[in-house]
Amino acid sequence: MEYTFTSENFEEEVLKSDVPVLVDMFATWCGPCKMMAPIVAQLAEEYKGSVKVGKLDIDQNVDIVAQYKIMSVPTFLVIKDGEVVKKLIGAVSKEELVEAIGQAK
Repeated sequence: MEYTFTSENFEEEVLKSDVPVLVDMFATWCGPCKMMAPIVAQLAEEYKGSVKVGKLDIDQNVDIVAQYKIMSVPTFLVIKDGEVVKKLIGAVSKEELVEAIGQAK
């Protein structure tokens, strides 16, 4: 199951998480974001219990977008122990996301 990250829960769910987190920074109007959605959903299932996988709507959480200097979507952040381990911009392959997650484990 994918998490829904917001400004309200970001610190608790992402920054204080005891497992690595993949954050999909997306927008509802973004074509490449829609294209990536099934891959993100697959990763959420495959990593259930070992990695949190979730989405953050950039239009509803502008403070987080500003904090991480997100300029385009989709942007994927892999965060471990409150720090960004990897940042991927644009539609990327599932393999690239798996590799990025692997760097945080």
